[in-house]
Amino acid sequence: MDTTSERRFEERLHYHWPIWFAQDANGDLCQGQMSDISSRGAAFTCYANHYCPYPGEHIAARFSVPRYGQDGSFDMVDFVRTGHVCRVDHVNSILRRIAVQFAEPLPFHPGEQETGFEIDSVEEAESLMV
Repeated sequence: MDTTSERRFEERLHYHWPIWFAQDANGDLCQGQMSDISSRGAAFTCYANHYCPYPGEHIAARFSVPRYGQDGSFDMVDFVRTGHVCRVDHVNSILRRIAVQFAEPLPFHPGEQETGFEIDSVEEAESLMV
């Protein structure tokens, strides 16, 4: 019997891009790396040190999200959001994975965007690699 409870309301966009966070908008910024994002929250990794947020802590975060155009292009859109830390997972002795819920959602669903292009074959995908 599957007793897991899925709490996500939308698809998440998985990408690796810097995120800057602090205890408040005027605090000292620390850098992490984004893991995934939805309109309501994000997950990122950071060093397991005294700057690492803890569950229940309120933080401010500054990050960029790709916004795809219909022609397959994209722009990075910058955001600043406050939120609270829902979960802190132990990745290893150096890293923690932080899950944060935004106080104000993003104006679009990053994981549900149409990229405007499709790849039909492995050969086509390999031809796009540099």
